[in-house]
Amino acid sequence: MTPTETDSIDLRALRLDDALALLAHAGKGGEPQAGESALGYLQKVIDGLCELSLRDPLTGLANRRQFHAVIERSLDSVARAGETMLLLMLDIDHFKSINDTHGHAAGDQVLRAIGATLARCVRPMDTVARYGGEEFAVILPSCRPAFGIAVAERIRQTIAGLSIAVAPRLNVSVTVSIGGAYAPEWVRSTPELWIDRADQNLYRAKTTGRNRAVIETPAQVSVSAEERGLLFSQLALDAAMVNEAGVAAAARDAGGHLSDTPHP
Repeated sequence: MTPTETDSIDLRALRLDDALALLAHAGKGGEPQAGESALGYLQKVIDGLCELSLRDPLTGLANRRQFHAVIERSLDSVARAGETMLLLMLDIDHFKSINDTHGHAAGDQVLRAIGATLARCVRPMDTVARYGGEEFAVILPSCRPAFGIAVAERIRQTIAGLSIAVAPRLNVSVTVSIGGAYAPEWVRSTPELWIDRADQNLYRAKTTGRNRAVIETPAQVSVSAEERGLLFSQLALDAAMVNEAGVAAAARDAGGHLSDTPHP
């Protein structure tokens, strides 16, 4: 888009009412600022909508769409660099009884409180998501086993110590069960397999008493430099073929120029 085209954008001709209503509901957006270009304002609206599409509206955490995008990137990093990465799946114990006893508004308050607590218990580099219903997920990169267990226990104990106001003069306490699984290092796994392993440990935590964390011990995989190279040998082969093709083409061009040169 040329500068002339951007200058000619007429915001009044765009149907932005629904988009702006969504942003206003989330406390974002607003009218263009003084001196703000039409293109700059339109980009701000697009950025705001993109952010909303990746956030859970109740807790403000990453939603399931964002969670799956992050887990795909995480598994790629594990396969390429052998990074130690932990996935925690958390479920609020007996959450249905809160909704049944105190109402869904109280349940929403509990979900908000748990989401805020999770965000405080982890590092800025970690990803906390509302996975669905009363289930949450946390992706922890560069997470050694001792640190992973410590984080899971800190989360569990902090949540168990909360007194959550759900109505005037009414507070409730809840606990969570946690299951954790490490992504296999130097292996190109899938999100489904990784989530399933964490879910299995979450099930063990639930069936062995709740309010506990079950974290698997990561398998110790020793990968040599040669084996690491083999993991991506196809990429190296493709690059070599491209380079060889380029050299051959250059040689042909040079040969053509030489044959066109007249003899003295």
